[in-house]
Amino acid sequence: MPDFFTTPDGLRLAYDIAGEGPPLLCLAGLTRNMDDFEPVVAEFSRRAQVIRLDSRGRGGSDPAPDPLTYTVPQEGADALALLDHLGIGRAAILGTSRGGLIAMSLAATAKQRLAGVVLNDIGPVIEPAGLSAIMDYLGRPSAYRSFEQAADRLPRALGRDFPGVSREGWLRYARRIWNEGPDRLENRYDPRLREAIEVQSVTGAVPDLWPLFDAFAGLPLALLRGENSNLLSRETMREMRRRRPDMIAAEVPDRGHVPFLDEAESVTVLSAFLDRVGAR
Repeated sequence: MPDFFTTPDGLRLAYDIAGEGPPLLCLAGLTRNMDDFEPVVAEFSRRAQVIRLDSRGRGGSDPAPDPLTYTVPQEGADALALLDHLGIGRAAILGTSRGGLIAMSLAATAKQRLAGVVLNDIGPVIEPAGLSAIMDYLGRPSAYRSFEQAADRLPRALGRDFPGVSREGWLRYARRIWNEGPDRLENRYDPRLREAIEVQSVTGAVPDLWPLFDAFAGLPLALLRGENSNLLSRETMREMRRRRPDMIAAEVPDRGHVPFLDEAESVTVLSAFLDRVGAR
C-alpha cells in the first residue's frame, strides 16, 4: 500500500519507497502512475532507495480542484515537496516522458536538489506525431471491458511499435494503466488532464527546451529511447549525445513510446547510471 503526504496547496499525493541506497525518485508519464516502475523496484531496490510518486490527479493521488495546476512546474514543486517531506536533500530522478520534462525543469530551477537524471524516451524536442498520438487518447474512456480483453486486443492497437510483447506482458501493461469498473476498464488519471493540455497549448508556440537540457551540465545523465518512438527522434538523441558525450545512452529494440524498463538495455543503462551516481 502506498504512503501519502500533503502538498502545500492541500492535495494528498501517493508515494512508495522500497530499498536502500542512493535515493532514486521515479516520475511517470503524463497519464501514468508509479506502477510503471515496478521493474525498477524489482531489479534495483537492493542498490537504491526507489521512491515512486503518483503526480497530482494520477494513480492514488488526489485530483486537483483546478486542472490548470496540472503543469510541469507545479508537478516539479510537488516532487520537491515529497523530498522535503522525506528529509532528502538531493535525489537522482528517473523521468519517463513528462517525468523527464519535470526533471529538465528542476535542473533549471533547483539543480542543487538533483544527484543525476535518467530520461526515459524524452528529450528537448518533442515530435508532433507523438503529441498527436497522445491527444488521440488523452481523457477518452477505455475501449476495453476487462483486463483480459485488453491483453487480447492491445497487440493490434500497439503491436507495430511494440512487437513481440507476450500476452502476459500486455496483461501487466493493462493492469498498470487501468482500473476495473462496472462496465469497462477505467483510466487511472483525472480526465481533465486533457483540458489542461489544451489550454497550455492554445498559443501553438513550442518552447525551446534545449537550455533546460543543457542545465544538466555536471550531473550524471542517462537516456533511453524506444527504437520505434514517435516522441523522441533519433536526430534529437544524436544531438543530445553530441552535447553530452558522457551521457549513458541506449536505444531499446522493439519498443515505442515508452520502454517498459524491464528490457536488457534499460537494466544495463540504469545499472551504469547508479554506479555513476554512487561514485559521486
